[in-house]
Amino acid sequence: MTEQTTGFLFGALELMTALFIFAVGLVVLWAIFAYIADVTQTAQAVRRNYPVIGRFRYWFEHLGEFFRQYFFAMDREELPFNRAQRSWVYRAAKDIDNTVAFGSTRNLNVPGQVLFVNCPFPTLGVDAVASGPVAIGPFARQPYETASLFNISGMSFGAISRPAVEALAAGAAEAGCWINTGEGGLSPYHLGSGADVVFQIGTAKNGVRDLEGNLSDDKLREVAAHPQVRMFEIKMSQGAKPGKGGILPGAKVNEEIAAIRGIRPGEDAISPNRHLDIASSEDLLDLIARIRDVTGKPVGFKAVIGAYGWLDELFELIKQRGIESAPDFITVDSADGGTGAAPLPLIDDMGLPLRVSLPMLVDKLCEHGLRDRVKVIASGKLVTPADVGWALCIGADFVTSARGFMFALGCIQALQCNKNTCPTGITTHDPKLQKGLHPASKAERVAAYVKNIVHEVGIIAHSCGVRNPRELKRFHAQVVQANGLTKPLNEVYPEAVPNDGKRQATA
Repeated sequence: MTEQTTGFLFGALELMTALFIFAVGLVVLWAIFAYIADVTQTAQAVRRNYPVIGRFRYWFEHLGEFFRQYFFAMDREELPFNRAQRSWVYRAAKDIDNTVAFGSTRNLNVPGQVLFVNCPFPTLGVDAVASGPVAIGPFARQPYETASLFNISGMSFGAISRPAVEALAAGAAEAGCWINTGEGGLSPYHLGSGADVVFQIGTAKNGVRDLEGNLSDDKLREVAAHPQVRMFEIKMSQGAKPGKGGILPGAKVNEEIAAIRGIRPGEDAISPNRHLDIASSEDLLDLIARIRDVTGKPVGFKAVIGAYGWLDELFELIKQRGIESAPDFITVDSADGGTGAAPLPLIDDMGLPLRVSLPMLVDKLCEHGLRDRVKVIASGKLVTPADVGWALCIGADFVTSARGFMFALGCIQALQCNKNTCPTGITTHDPKLQKGLHPASKAERVAAYVKNIVHEVGIIAHSCGVRNPRELKRFHAQVVQANGLTKPLNEVYPEAVPNDGKRQATA
């Protein structure tokens, strides 16, 4: 070894030693300041009693969410969506092989578990037929007809990012399904790909409001002038937060979002907890009639269905006014629904799950003789073929999902939707994070997700012995009871008989 090389090595060693001593000094200095700060603060008892080391408790608590998700939780344990559900969506969206081997990892004896009943003579592929179109809004000047079974539920531009909206809209156009705008108004990114659009009117009337926040007929006409806007949905309530309006933190309200919504930039956008002009069933039907008359397009409403007494009142009023006064569709959301931001008591403890509210709505429509007039859209944690198949058995005409499509975009369930820090670029407006979401490639995944979920719902239908998913009935599935035995859905939810005594079909 030469003298020059030796000198270089000794010099490098001295530098590393100096850097190490400097780093240790910084750590010691930080620890001293942290100690002083901890023992003098009064907000956190753990830090005050255990200065410096007490800080790790909060760090570990935060890291625990991620360790449970990736290392400790079993495939079917995690909430709100477990690893098995997410993995199915990821594979479907990537259009890769979705088969599994050996046997089911699902516990088939859990009470409430739904099991489809196979037919001894399943439908052959050559006998299968595609689900036919369904007409919505026969009394509107421009009814909407679609064969789409699985569609994109309301996610506002603002709550989700520009590239996310672009990808969803392009994927919807490719798959032939509709995309719901959510209550954030109609953006150019909803329209750019040519997809069918359902415009949602939230309690703040974003996108169709005047300067005072009132519903504007002129703005309604502007929106309806777009041929892609096929229907209007009045959002009465949302599954994850019934009784509370939308919340968009000010950090997400940039100039563009504010202009589309008609609000001030930089301020929290908090919608009222109900429509100020809807205080009764009469008001609801009046508003439906007004929007349908102004726009010429089908109009329905989205709600978390609770006590059945309200449905009886509403449907009786429709019969008094005439069947043309009915909403063209009802989207039933549930306590299973998701949100970008909501108080925990509403997420955990308010509203009925879809397995209660969906059959309640379908049966009440049948009882009042309105089932053929009013189409039913099921929404709330329906992300797999089995979920969709169950909803069709109960009587839904269509199914919509939001979080399923977020998974298709690459959502990793980081639970940061209420912040501007979404690591996958879906619910953030930080350009550095948005760049990870490539709209063109993610649009392909959205379309593949729709294709594969419809295909596998078809597999369920054919195994049950029917030609297409819309022919599924309640007797095609059973539900596990507390004693471990199963009971047919048509016994758990007996089909309603209309007031005229004639039984109606529930699908």
